[in-house]
Amino acid sequence: MCAPLSEEEAAELAPLFKAIADPVRLRLLSLIACRKGGEVCVCELTGAFDVTAPTISHHLKVLKQAGLVVSERRGTWVYYRVNPHLLERLSSLLDPRPLTATSR
Repeated sequence: MCAPLSEEEAAELAPLFKAIADPVRLRLLSLIACRKGGEVCVCELTGAFDVTAPTISHHLKVLKQAGLVVSERRGTWVYYRVNPHLLERLSSLLDPRPLTATSR
C-alpha cells in the first residue's frame, strides 16, 4: 500500500526536486544516467548544450550538492555518475503503483 510522505521526508526530498527543476540539470542528469558504463567525463557534456562550460559546471555542482551525482577527478578531467539510491527514491515517488514491503 502506498503511504503519503511525512513532513520530514518531504523536507528531505524537496531539494532533490528543486535541483532537477531546471531543464539543463534535468537533461544533464538524464545524459549521465543513460551513459554506457554509468559515468561520463565533463568534457563530453559541454558539447551537448548551447551554454558555456562554466554554466555546465555550475549545473553539475547543483546536482552534486543535492546528492544526485557523484564526481571523481582523474587527471585534468572530472567524471560524473548518478547516485542510484537517490534516483530510485525519486522514481518510487513518481510511480503510481503501490510499494511492496521489499521495494521500500
